[in-house]
Amino acid sequence: MTANGRRPSRLTINADAQAMIDVARAEGIETVWDRLAAQEPQCGYCALGLSCRNCAMGPCRIDPFGEGPQKGVCGADADVIVARNLGRTIAAGSSSHSDHGRDILEVFRATARGETTGYRIADEAKLSRLAGELGITTEGRGTLEIAEAVADALYEDYGSRKESLALTGRAPEARRQLWEQLHITPRGIDREPVEMLHRTHMGVDNDYVNILLHGLRTSLADGWGGSMIATELSDIMFGTPTPVVSEVNLGVLEFDQVNIAMHGHNPLLSDVVVSAAADPELLELARSHGATGINVVGLCCTGNEMMMRRGVPIAGNHLMQELVMMTGALEAMVVDYQCIMPSVTDEAKCYHTQVISTSDKAKFPGATHISFDPARGIEVARQIVRLAVDVYPNRNPDRVRIPVDPVRMMAGFSVETILGALGGTPKPLVDAIASGDIRGAVAVVGCNNPKTPQDYGHVELTRRLIEHDILVLVTGCAAVANGKAGQMLPESAALAGPGLRAVCESLGIPPVLHMGSCVDNSRILVLAGALADALGVDIDQLPLAGAAPEWYSEKAVAIGAYVVASGVTTVLGVQPPIFGSPHVVELLAGGLDGVVGARFAVEPDPVQAALLIRRHIEAKRRGLGLPAFDVDAEPVGVAV
Repeated sequence: MTANGRRPSRLTINADAQAMIDVARAEGIETVWDRLAAQEPQCGYCALGLSCRNCAMGPCRIDPFGEGPQKGVCGADADVIVARNLGRTIAAGSSSHSDHGRDILEVFRATARGETTGYRIADEAKLSRLAGELGITTEGRGTLEIAEAVADALYEDYGSRKESLALTGRAPEARRQLWEQLHITPRGIDREPVEMLHRTHMGVDNDYVNILLHGLRTSLADGWGGSMIATELSDIMFGTPTPVVSEVNLGVLEFDQVNIAMHGHNPLLSDVVVSAAADPELLELARSHGATGINVVGLCCTGNEMMMRRGVPIAGNHLMQELVMMTGALEAMVVDYQCIMPSVTDEAKCYHTQVISTSDKAKFPGATHISFDPARGIEVARQIVRLAVDVYPNRNPDRVRIPVDPVRMMAGFSVETILGALGGTPKPLVDAIASGDIRGAVAVVGCNNPKTPQDYGHVELTRRLIEHDILVLVTGCAAVANGKAGQMLPESAALAGPGLRAVCESLGIPPVLHMGSCVDNSRILVLAGALADALGVDIDQLPLAGAAPEWYSEKAVAIGAYVVASGVTTVLGVQPPIFGSPHVVELLAGGLDGVVGARFAVEPDPVQAALLIRRHIEAKRRGLGLPAFDVDAEPVGVAV
């Protein structure tokens, strides 16, 4: 029996995933859960952050029981080694999202110069607003001229010649002053991760507090820099999201159509593929092969990008990428980068599915590589779709298993949409919080991790928050999880407490708002800043919290760091590799509160995590002089 003999229901809460795990076991196909089981027990030193291989004098490890080595060969102790490792993790995560932003910026500038096909400026109003924010004159200038000037200004943020990034001006003044006092104002999107790698080279920074403060600075360069640039320019090029109802889970695949799954994170490719799939010539080719049409679906954050702007359905989140092929109904999985398991090419060999890689920085042995060139965007997209269509005759109808019907969900709540629904100002939301109809708001974000039952942490935590009148904002894989659970429709307001339910019903919105892909956590920062400005306070005084119940990636660590550095306490559901240093744990879980007004907490049980978050929110309400509940006096799990 695979995966240590555990039943599928112990691995995931989703019926479609459980069905496909049964298929994998019956056919002897390895999945992520099997590979995790084969790794157990995992290295205890690594799990505590006590291993170091930063130089050739190692690898070194610190004995957590104090009976073996207490210093590495260079003399680094547990504090330094744990801080170095965490700092490098933040640098990698920040670099990933910020490089995504750079890719968007490069194509945005090329589009402004007329050097691409298939791209345009979709939201001219947002372009003008961003230009004004950057101090760029728009009067008498054409749209493309303004766009090129905006691109040039944002390119400057990737260098290291500035004292601060342009978009940090969106943070409350008190928060910016605090960053300045702590010397963690981000100066350059590329500069900060480079400096982190320098600091964590042997023989450079050996003060764990100093290393971790620069970790916050590095993450801020992503949250208020690279990620925010990616979001802003994606909105301008592809359209600022507005509410749209679509569908989610493996049921979005079609029995009689060419199914193409777009997997990864960058909307540059997926947007033109959606257009190409509607090409009459390619549709006729599909019909000539016996298919009734071409069905494009999403996986992970590319799926979120396509859903919120195009209404394209999502087949699943991170842990579904292998299982979607086991339906036998997938002709092509088209990938760009980030969160794509190398195993997908192995699974594809068991079916007729063609894996198509498209980014020259992310190649996969066994995949067909078609280099994506924005200058030939629509042409390359047609080539990809044609390849998928030509695979359709290889499908074995006897192996097609689409185990469930799709679930409806609502996506596309940009900051502009949320404020627009409130009359263009955050005041109605502030009033709802002040009255207690909404106790506060929590960003539930992050990935799936096979160490926890898939989606349980996201869904259960969200359920227990909204039933206590706490508005939940979701992005990335968390958004897909809540969508599958039926928590993201206007009628889902019935799941909320009376105050939140009344607000949602009056606005026609769900109690769980989809704000985009994981790079779009920057939207949550902007909304938090707007609320703080409306109240005349700093972000850390607001009844807000963050949570990543099932995180796994370096990007998630960077996100958590910039959320905390921005003043929002964040609860992690998976233990980070820091517990080999009690000093680092104390700093992150306690000491940071006195520095940036927020901290981390670790709580794997979503029921207890909800209780912890509710205590935090009620404490923030008391700090603002608002009516607050005594959460400790309530039975656990009983709605107020």
